[in-house]
Amino acid sequence: MIELVILGLLLLFAVIVLMRTVRIVPQQTALIIERLGRYHSTLEGGIHFLVPFVDKVRANIDLREQVVSFPPQPVITSDNLVVNIDTVIYYSVIDAKSAVYEIANFIQGIEQLTVTTLRNVIGSLDLEQTLTSRDQINAQLRGVLDEATGKWGIRVNRVELKAIDPPMSIQESMEKQMKAERERRAQILNAEGVKQSNILTAEGEKQSQILRAEGSAQARVLEAQGQARAIQQVFDAIHRGKPTQKLLAYQYLQVLPQIARGDSNKMWIIPSELTDALKGIGGALGRGEGGGGFDDGDSDTWEPTDDGSTPFDQTELPDPAQALAEARDQAGEAQREAKDHATPPA
Repeated sequence: MIELVILGLLLLFAVIVLMRTVRIVPQQTALIIERLGRYHSTLEGGIHFLVPFVDKVRANIDLREQVVSFPPQPVITSDNLVVNIDTVIYYSVIDAKSAVYEIANFIQGIEQLTVTTLRNVIGSLDLEQTLTSRDQINAQLRGVLDEATGKWGIRVNRVELKAIDPPMSIQESMEKQMKAERERRAQILNAEGVKQSNILTAEGEKQSQILRAEGSAQARVLEAQGQARAIQQVFDAIHRGKPTQKLLAYQYLQVLPQIARGDSNKMWIIPSELTDALKGIGGALGRGEGGGGFDDGDSDTWEPTDDGSTPFDQTELPDPAQALAEARDQAGEAQREAKDHATPPA
């Protein structure tokens, strides 16, 4: 029975010695080994053999990048406002020996160093600069922390400001200011839209008036051309008929009742040509009773000139179809310009 107990104790001692002798270190992990109370070596990933009861593992250091978030810290800006700032630090251990022997707790050291550096940086900025200069603050914090933690075997990879919380009264004032700014911009945009609409409406009215005026002018031109052509045709017909002065006087007498017709005509004046026309008619009737006819030799007739020209030959009348086509082209061009002016810019 005693032999079994001794054998069991020997087996237990052998297992303990084996466990203290063989060390398997994971990847990205460092073990600080002390021999008889002094630093001996740093074990990295792999299998290692130690001297049992002589070598001792002092610390197990993780070499991967670590992330630590610090609680909100009150910081005073240059305009005497207290803001709470949350910071996040990304660091990694590059020298396990320094991280163990140069500082007792490097996490606490990084935290306190971050708080003091943050107060120094924010103290030189006002609230607006603090809210809009995060990249600048991050760069300054990283530079100071990386330089200070270098002797600890720590490398600060990145510093981020997670949140910047001004006082509630300042937040309410900022919200009111932003609301007033948005309302002002909305009113400006509305006024610009009304202005642009009025301008486009005025341009459209202007172009429509121009088109109506041009159409009226073209219509008058075409009407005048038609009247001129009709007058020329009537004149040619009269000229070809060779009327005498007596016939014209007779036609003149037929028109006189139309001149005097109308309820608004209270009085009308007999022109002097009427007496000459009556004399001509009387003379023609007298000769008719005496057996004679019209004296063609003494009558005034409209005789053409030697070359057969008329007074209207100097008048040049364009073709009505061509004039109408030109008027339509001008109206279409004016309408396209009106559409171009009425189209709002992109």
